[in-house]
Amino acid sequence: MKFLQKYFLFLIGTALFFSCNKENKTAEAISKVQVDFEVVRFDRLFADASSNDISELKASYPYLFPKQYSDSVWEAKLTDTLQIELEDEVDKAFKSFDEETEGITSLFRHFKYYFPGFYAPKVITVISDVNYNDRVILADSLLLLGLDNYLGREHHFYAGLPNYVSKGLDKAYLTSNIASALAKKVNKYPRNRSFLSRMIYYGKELYLIDKLLPNSEDYQKVGYTREELEWSQINEEQIWRYFVEQELLYSTDSRLDRRFLDPAPFSKFGLELDSESPGRLGRYMGWQIVKAFMNKNPNITPVQLLSLPADDIFKKSNYKPKR
Repeated sequence: MKFLQKYFLFLIGTALFFSCNKENKTAEAISKVQVDFEVVRFDRLFADASSNDISELKASYPYLFPKQYSDSVWEAKLTDTLQIELEDEVDKAFKSFDEETEGITSLFRHFKYYFPGFYAPKVITVISDVNYNDRVILADSLLLLGLDNYLGREHHFYAGLPNYVSKGLDKAYLTSNIASALAKKVNKYPRNRSFLSRMIYYGKELYLIDKLLPNSEDYQKVGYTREELEWSQINEEQIWRYFVEQELLYSTDSRLDRRFLDPAPFSKFGLELDSESPGRLGRYMGWQIVKAFMNKNPNITPVQLLSLPADDIFKKSNYKPKR
């Protein structure tokens, strides 16, 4: 018996050694990936501009000046009190953008490691009038960041917003929001209309973000608070039992998106625990299924994962919720 115990411990130790060694080699390879991109603090350029500078700014950044607006609109915006206050608050929060640039550089390196054809976009910071639905816009060779959406959940600009929205308006989520935008470019939305396929679609996205941001906290990746992630982990078995007992996995009821996948103040089980739960628990559960699958299939790359059918991932994951 003692021999078997020692042998079992030896096997575990050997597996851990090779796993750590593989991770170290991957991290070393990623650190050598070269990415070249420019960060333009357009929010500051506009804040420091005068009416005489508008023509030059439009020539340099035409995509930031919709043609239906005349120069007089932009000239008026230069002296608008709300615009000036937004610029001042952003300047306080992002006096230096060095830390954020370092995080974005690491993110781009990881993405290019897994997707070698990737070319890093030009990063342009803007004031978006707290347009939180478009806080990150990734379009071809441009990445626009609305920095006024990252001033902290308690900021007075967000006083009228629902709590489930304002909690994510913090710089702690900036890099994970960019990672999500990148992931959406390579992760195709499923044609299969089942709840399970949509869960695993988001699970793939979150697993890819795991790989792109290995040093970030899990709550940041999924857009939760620490407390919400802890609640999800504690109640994972109950959530899964509900999904199975209510026969939701293969349902094509589109209302399940609003209940468990779309941004919301809480998930909608129709139970007393609803008000305690975070929204988007279907995404969280999809993440756990994908992680279980990848743990059992370590030779499958993140790129290969993206092309696998949801049903295959689910069946081969042998997913068992945490107790």
